[in-house]
Amino acid sequence: MHAAILTASIVGLEAFPIKVETDISPGLGAFVIVGLPDAAIQEARERVWSALKHADAPFPRTHVTVNLAPADLRKTGTPFDLPMALAILAAQGEIPADGGKNRLIAGELGLSGDLRPVHGALSFAMLAKELGISEFICPSSNANEAALVPNINVKPSASLKEVIDHLRGIHSIPTKATRSLSLSDSASPAKYDFSMIRGQHQAKRVMEIAAAGGHNVLLQGPPGSGKTLLAKTFPTILPTLHPNETLEITRIHSVAGFLPAEGVVHERPFRSPHHSASAVSLIGGGTHPKPGEISLAHRGTLFLDEFPEFPRCVIEALRQPLEDGSVTVSRAQGTVTFPARFILIAAMNPCPC
Repeated sequence: MHAAILTASIVGLEAFPIKVETDISPGLGAFVIVGLPDAAIQEARERVWSALKHADAPFPRTHVTVNLAPADLRKTGTPFDLPMALAILAAQGEIPADGGKNRLIAGELGLSGDLRPVHGALSFAMLAKELGISEFICPSSNANEAALVPNINVKPSASLKEVIDHLRGIHSIPTKATRSLSLSDSASPAKYDFSMIRGQHQAKRVMEIAAAGGHNVLLQGPPGSGKTLLAKTFPTILPTLHPNETLEITRIHSVAGFLPAEGVVHERPFRSPHHSASAVSLIGGGTHPKPGEISLAHRGTLFLDEFPEFPRCVIEALRQPLEDGSVTVSRAQGTVTFPARFILIAAMNPCPC
């Protein structure tokens, strides 16, 4: 018997729809996953088997084939665990065959059947709204970020058993209320505040002008003169985040896996990578491109201390993002573009000594 469940895969910052197709046929017991899965998805076989066992759901003893369509797109991460488990149950007739209709489902399974958070849930919810899908089933830990997207019924669940009962109509999962953002939303008091700085009137005036106009700054002075403290307190004089900016920053941090527990980034980012950082870690990339430090600093501040110690290639790589406000990462598997509109603050000593 054949069944399909709709989920998504993250490429860059965008979520692309993926159909998890399952076929159960006679033959020797086997569980095969095809469709360009990465190692984390291949390992899902053991997680799915164990989770179904603890949810008192049957696992077929015959040949099980799971296809992640479209098959030419590389899939990464663990959001496919829950859709695969549900597709197997639907193929056996344990849940309604149309259980995945008009639903987007994503979640990582623990061996006991509990649901664990996934990266990029906000992008998943945005995709669901774009496709006209009314319901998004996700782990409870991802509910806060997914609820930022209006007109979507976010169904946060803690376990596979709970999702199965919801699809069977035994017990409906409550809908998470939509969260609205406003200019009044603010973060907790900062550890460093601009009011802490005594003296340095000229330097503080320069920082105020930079904050008002979005200018980049180079601080030069002897050790102990206050360059680092000026940079760390700089975000506290930047304008309050607009709701659209909050959504942009939250989406980037969600994909990168740096989202705070409350599911929303309320303050402007401040990133301070060490001077030994590579160009890839700053710009972004990798086998499966992910946001780098400049994208994590989007709408905020990137602080480069000991600026002359950074490799020349790293400094040169900042040229295009500073001019365009975005960075395009090209790899053999494809090209992705990350936003990177930040204020650069660099600090250096007058001489190597």
